[in-house]
Amino acid sequence: METKSVVKVGSRKSQLALIQTNTIINQLKKLNPNLSFEVISMQTTGDKVLDAALSKIGEKNLFTRELELALEKKEVDFVVHSLKDLPTALPEGLLIGCIYKRDSPYDAVVMHPSNAGKKLEDLPEGSVIGTSSLRRAAQLARKFPHFKFENIRGNLNTRFRKLDEDNKYSAIILAEAGLHRMGWPDRISQVLDKDTCMYAVSQGAMAVECRNSDPFTLSLLSQIHHPETVIQCVAERAFLKKLEGGCSVPVSAFSEVKDGKLSLTGGVFSIDGKQGRIEYACDSLPESIEEKEKPTVSPNGPREFAGIVGSEKVSIATLEVAQRVGLQVAELLLNTEAKEILANAKAETAAAVIAEKQKKDAEKMKNEAEKPQANGIS
Repeated sequence: METKSVVKVGSRKSQLALIQTNTIINQLKKLNPNLSFEVISMQTTGDKVLDAALSKIGEKNLFTRELELALEKKEVDFVVHSLKDLPTALPEGLLIGCIYKRDSPYDAVVMHPSNAGKKLEDLPEGSVIGTSSLRRAAQLARKFPHFKFENIRGNLNTRFRKLDEDNKYSAIILAEAGLHRMGWPDRISQVLDKDTCMYAVSQGAMAVECRNSDPFTLSLLSQIHHPETVIQCVAERAFLKKLEGGCSVPVSAFSEVKDGKLSLTGGVFSIDGKQGRIEYACDSLPESIEEKEKPTVSPNGPREFAGIVGSEKVSIATLEVAQRVGLQVAELLLNTEAKEILANAKAETAAAVIAEKQKKDAEKMKNEAEKPQANGIS
C-alpha cells in the first residue's frame, strides 16, 4: 500500500469550512504525528452564486463539484464537507471515507439585535424570517403561518451582516452546529426541537470524501469514523436517496440510537407547508456493532451504504440495518399522499428554476443592449 508523508486536503474557502477542515486535520495529527497536511482551498458554485435561492439554481452538487473534481484529478487526497451538502449519489470512484462525531443536528434561531432575548413565539404578525432552506420554511410555516419567510444567502458572516444591518429580517434560522463551530453560541436565541422543525438529513455531521482506490487515505480516515453518527447518517441518507430529495424539496429527518435500537422519523412537506406527512420506523441493531473480521475490499473498492463505507468500528450487518430503516421510512411515505406532495414540490421547484433562468437571461440581454447606448453617451 502506498504511503504518504504529506496529505493534501481540499476545502471550501469560507471561514466555517476551514474551521471544519482544520478540526479533521487536528484529530488526524493527534493520531498520526509523523504526517503533514496541506490545505488547498477553493470556491464552489454555491459560494459564487448568491443572488438566488439554492432551490432555484437547479443543481445538486453546488458546494461539492469543484472539490470532487480536484479529488478525481488527484490534486487532493481528501476533502471535508458538511455532510448535508453532499448529494446521496456521489461521482463514480468517490465515497465518504469517514464521518466525524456529529455535533447538534438542530436548527437555531438568531434574532435581530432589537429582538434579543425573544423566541419566535414572541414575534408579531408579519415578521420576516430569513432562511435559505425550503425544509425550514415549510415546517415553520405550519406552526407560524403569520410569518413571512424570505431567502437569505451567503456564508454565516454575510448572513449575520444582513440580519444586523439591513433591518429586513426579524430573525434568521441557521444550523446550531455551525454557530458553535464559529464561536457564536451567544447569538442563539432558541433551538428548535423536532416537533417544531425536524432537521436536514445529516445536519451537524462533517464528512470526509476520498477516492475508493486510495487504501492509504481510507485507512487513515477510518481512525475517526464515529460509529453512532455513521449509523444515523446511513439511515438518513438512504431515506433521502429513496425519495430522490435534496435542497429542492422540503424533506426532514430525526434519528436516534438508543437501547440497542435505531429509530428514524422522516417528513415530507409541500413548499408552503400546508401539506405534510411524517412516518417512523425502528429496528434492533446487532449486539455488537463492530466488525469481527476485517472488511473485505473488492476490486471496485469497499462496500458503500448511501455513499458511506463501513470500518472495523461499524460492521456491514449494522449498516445493513441502518439502510433498511431508512428505506422503510421512505417506502412508508411513498405509499401515502406524501408521494404526490413530493412530486408537486419537485414540479414547483423545477418551475422556479426555469423562471429564475429566464429572469437572468432577460437581465443579461438588457445589460448587453444598454452597452452601446452607454458607450455612445460617453
